[in-house]
Amino acid sequence: MARDPLASVSTVDTPQSRPIPGRETEQVRNNAGGYGFAKDLWTRLEDFLILGTTGGTYYVGEDRLTADNAQVVFDAIAADGVRVVDLATEISTARPPRAPKNRPALFVLAAAAARGDADTRQAVKASLAQVARTTDHFATFFGYWKNLGGKATAGGTAPVTGRAMRTALASWFLNGDVDQVAWRVCKARQRKTPSGEAFALRDALRIAHPKADSPARRALFGWIAGNVSDEDVRTQVPSVDAFLTAQAVTGPVEAIDVVQDRGVPWEFLPDAVLTDPGVWDELVDTIGMTALIRNLSRMTRIGTLTPMGDATRRAAARLTDAGALAKARIHPMDLFLALRVYGAGHAQPNPRADVQRWSPVPAIADALDEAYELAFGHMEPSGRRLLIAVDSSGSMSWSGVRHGGTPLGSCYEVGNAMAVILHRIEGGDCHVIDVDTAVHASRVTARTNLREIGSWRPSGGGTDLSLPFQWAQQQRLDVDGVVVFTDNETWAGRQHPSQALAAYRRAVNGDVRVVLAAMAANGHTTGDPRDEGVLNMAGLDASLPMVVNGYFR
Repeated sequence: MARDPLASVSTVDTPQSRPIPGRETEQVRNNAGGYGFAKDLWTRLEDFLILGTTGGTYYVGEDRLTADNAQVVFDAIAADGVRVVDLATEISTARPPRAPKNRPALFVLAAAAARGDADTRQAVKASLAQVARTTDHFATFFGYWKNLGGKATAGGTAPVTGRAMRTALASWFLNGDVDQVAWRVCKARQRKTPSGEAFALRDALRIAHPKADSPARRALFGWIAGNVSDEDVRTQVPSVDAFLTAQAVTGPVEAIDVVQDRGVPWEFLPDAVLTDPGVWDELVDTIGMTALIRNLSRMTRIGTLTPMGDATRRAAARLTDAGALAKARIHPMDLFLALRVYGAGHAQPNPRADVQRWSPVPAIADALDEAYELAFGHMEPSGRRLLIAVDSSGSMSWSGVRHGGTPLGSCYEVGNAMAVILHRIEGGDCHVIDVDTAVHASRVTARTNLREIGSWRPSGGGTDLSLPFQWAQQQRLDVDGVVVFTDNETWAGRQHPSQALAAYRRAVNGDVRVVLAAMAANGHTTGDPRDEGVLNMAGLDASLPMVVNGYFR
């Protein structure tokens, strides 16, 4: 009997190289040639805010990825600018931070200020000081805003400031009490914009013309503008007095005294003092746990932390204090990132600056490893049975995942690290597999050491993301949730992932939920947007373990 070509048309089993019949308008061709669902505008915006576009992806270069995501930002602002600002603010201010870099949120706020309607600009005004928490953030926002809403000049670009924008800029100087504003101002009064232009708070103050609400704030504004002397301002603003006292120190002993006696942050000290190993030797015992973790590379670079050194011993003791980690609410994810950054031995947090280099001290790396283990002591499992699938196809070998200017490794490495963290939290109610065009046993266990993962490589080849669900159905594996770490570039399967998920639900567990953790902001997903049991997330979202826990719980 001749083959009937109509028999190949199916909404249940459709090769991934073709769209599902009847849903052609909802699906898009991905960068690998397969078909998936276009993410909705707001999910794409969230991906951009968390993942950014630095480094591009395996298939898409940085320039094109940036242009595509900038258009997403503009489209979202046109649709609902206030919602855009709210989402950027929520992601930027979340604790622990959801995004490894704040620049995408600052870009979104700048675009909203330049392109949004009156309500959107009011939302920017209310959020600017929350998102631009430092002078560096403020300079970054200012530079993006000039590029998007300024005018060309012979020397570059110049701001075009209307009343709404002046009010928004003024909000940065008015948000919080006088000491809080002074604290931000004193940490850094001069920075550069992303385009490399000089930025001074004095210039922004002159554009904004904020109205002082007290003599102390008036004195602070006058001091920033250069119209009020140091002596006059320090009598009215204690933070400026503390800053000026710290700036006057000439040696390590004085620096340590002012930090201990006045409680000033290390950022207030003169740059010359902050290169002194002795100063940081004292700060090892006094700065907060989060600040200690963030400055390990600096302290190693300048020679405070050395092999068998006393400061190294004391830093390691603090890092491995379970009670202190719990009190500071340090999450295992924070320590995974710290381990990767410290172990890399180099970073470039500012693309305009030189690369920073250091030789990691083994005792500190070991302490971070132990701290990672200890941090699980205050994590609660979801109590649900989970299957975790890590995409091990060739495109997951892309090494563009970065944190704070430090490469974290390939998408595959980061996906496995996240799988380890989830497995460790969930314990025995969790199983991990690798997936390309077949299902492979994963090396991930609850006891996997994160440093092992750096030597792992994906199996390579094609991508079939229907396999986790097909395999679970074949194994009659009854799970409450499935987590997939992938770049969503699937193409090789004879069935779409959404079809395989539907079949698993019919055969095994109709209530199973799925989290699709994207390792790239490329705008598409294997998740059916009509399926309320599928959650799209950014794979480098630091809140992912907690969201997964709550979602499945």
